[in-house]
Amino acid sequence: MPRRVTLVLQDRDGAVVGALEPFTVEPPWYSEVESVVAEARDAHGVDIVVLRVLEVAPEPGNQWGMGGSAAYAVELDGAPPSALIDADPRLVTLATTNDALRLPYARPGGPARELEWATSVLSRHGRAPNGPPRQMRTWNLSSIWAIPTAEGTVWLKSVPPFFAHEGAAIAFLHDPALPPLLGQERGRALLDDIPGSDHYDTDLPTLERAVSILVAIQDRVANDVDALFALGLPDWRGPALRVLAADVVERHAHEVTDTERASIDTLLDGFDARAAAIDACGLPPALVHGDFHSGNLRGDLPVLLDWGDCGVGHPLLDHPAMLDSLPSAQSEPLAAHWANEWRARRPGCDPERAAQLLAPIAALRQAVIYRGFLDRIEATERSYHESDPARWLRLAAARTC
Repeated sequence: MPRRVTLVLQDRDGAVVGALEPFTVEPPWYSEVESVVAEARDAHGVDIVVLRVLEVAPEPGNQWGMGGSAAYAVELDGAPPSALIDADPRLVTLATTNDALRLPYARPGGPARELEWATSVLSRHGRAPNGPPRQMRTWNLSSIWAIPTAEGTVWLKSVPPFFAHEGAAIAFLHDPALPPLLGQERGRALLDDIPGSDHYDTDLPTLERAVSILVAIQDRVANDVDALFALGLPDWRGPALRVLAADVVERHAHEVTDTERASIDTLLDGFDARAAAIDACGLPPALVHGDFHSGNLRGDLPVLLDWGDCGVGHPLLDHPAMLDSLPSAQSEPLAAHWANEWRARRPGCDPERAAQLLAPIAALRQAVIYRGFLDRIEATERSYHESDPARWLRLAAARTC
C-alpha cells in the first residue's frame, strides 16, 4: 500500500512558495516521513522538513487508514527548486490557516528549535552530532529524529502537551529496562540508542520477561501514586474514569447501535459495583504503561519503550494492548504468567477475576484516550483517530457481561 505524496512547500516564515510534482513512497503509514524526505531530495533535489499532514485519502477498504494519498505541509531548507508547480489553493489554505492546537514542532522553524535543544543536551554530555539528523516520523502524537554521534545514534522525541510527562516519568522510574535518558524537559526527551531490534513478532519468553519487568515496576511504585500525579500523569482510577467514559458515550452514541448503547449503559450503571469488585481482587492502583504491546519492546532485556501514554489506574489496564494483539498460543500462557507475577508480589490477590471484570472498562478507557486525542489536536490531524472512540465503545459493549 504505497502512498502518493503531495508536498506544499513553505519558507521559514510560513509563506507557501509552491508544490512539488506528486511522487510515491513505499511505507504506507502517514506518520513515517524518512522516505518522504529522501524521495524529495533524490527525485527533486530539494531538502525539506515535514511539518504536518494536511489531508489523507486512505487506500479503499484499508481498515487502518493507510496508503492511498497524503498531502503534507513541509518547510523548505534552502532555495526553492526550479521544478516547482502551483500548489492547490485548497491545500494552501490548509497550510497557512493557523490552528491554536498546532504543535510547536509542526510549525515552520519548530523542528530546528527542537534540534537546537538536542544539540545543547549532547554538548553537556561532551558529545556532538557528526552528521546530519534524519527526520523519521512526525504526527500529532510525536516527532522523532535520529541524530548521529561518534558514540552512536541518539533519538530526539518531541510530544504534545498531553504526553509531556514522558521524560519526567522515565527519569522518576529510573530503571534499566526503560529508555536511556540523556536529557528531558516538558514535551522533549533525548534518548540514547538501544542495541538490538524491535519485537513486533517475538517469542513467548521475551514477552514473559517484558511482563515481569512491567509488573515489578508497577509494584515498586504502587505506594507512590501521588508522586506520579505530580509528574502530570492522568488519573484512570474508577471514579475519574467513569466520568470521562460517560462523556465519551454521550458524544459518540450516534455511532453505535441501540443494542450496543444498551450494553454500554448497563456497564455505566453498574460501574461503581464493578469497580468495587475489581478492588476486592487485591491489586492496587498503580502505574499503567498505556500502550504495552510487543512493538514497544526493544533489545535483549527487553527495554520498554513509549511512556507518553502512561497514567495511574488499575495495573491490568495494560492487558488488552498486549494480549489482544497476540495469537492464543501466546496470549493464554502470557496471561497466566502475568497473573502469577502479581500473585508472587501480592499473595491472595485474584488477577484472573480482576482482568475479567476489567475487560469492558479497559475498552472504555481506550475510547476515552482517543476522544482526548481528538479534542486536543488540530483539525487536519484528526483523520488519524476519528473512528477510534466508537470502535472501542463497540468493543466495550461486546465485553460487557
